[in-house]
Amino acid sequence: MPSEPLIQPRFLFRFSAPCRYRDPLWTPRGAPLGEDYRLPSFVELDQRAAGPDVRAAWSEAGLVFRAIVTGKKQAVWCRAGRPEESDGLQVWIDTRNVQNVHRAGRFCHRLFYLPGGQGRDYLSPSAGVLPINRARQPHGPIQPETLEVRSRHHPDGYELEALVPAAALTGFDPAEHAALGFTYALVDRERGETTFGPGRPLPYQEDPSLWATLELVRD
Repeated sequence: MPSEPLIQPRFLFRFSAPCRYRDPLWTPRGAPLGEDYRLPSFVELDQRAAGPDVRAAWSEAGLVFRAIVTGKKQAVWCRAGRPEESDGLQVWIDTRNVQNVHRAGRFCHRLFYLPGGQGRDYLSPSAGVLPINRARQPHGPIQPETLEVRSRHHPDGYELEALVPAAALTGFDPAEHAALGFTYALVDRERGETTFGPGRPLPYQEDPSLWATLELVRD
């Protein structure tokens, strides 16, 4: 059996991916982003498994994400009070893209979006804010109710659409700062955790130098 590499291949590279403009960013139907908004996957550098389907778009109103999860054999498990253990999407965003520091500053954010976790049957979607360990300074206050989330459950998975409004992102200014520090974790209690850039055991949850870059581009 081949041994695990001492260094993750993804740790050896600096990743940058385009994020396309969309207007309107969010509608009463959510953000049904098509295939042309799909972010590249770098998971294949570490393993042979196919990468996740995570899509993103931006406008002056903020950012939206869409995650499409298929092939599950177990039911989705979510609890709004236990977001780090729940199936769903977590995103880390640095509105200044400072990648030469190891502790988060006030422009760094960590948000979660779950396809369930609320309601009597825990099937109503939920969203919120998570602290970043060892952060030097917290970002501005975020009202959880401003974080929009929609989900659709399927027999073998789910679709999740998430809005990060500009008001929730300290320092968000696409005209002056069109590159964001960014990573995500697609958490699945059945199949494990998939990240955009380097993942565990590296401390990507708290170290912005391990995040990739999201380029805010217009067509």
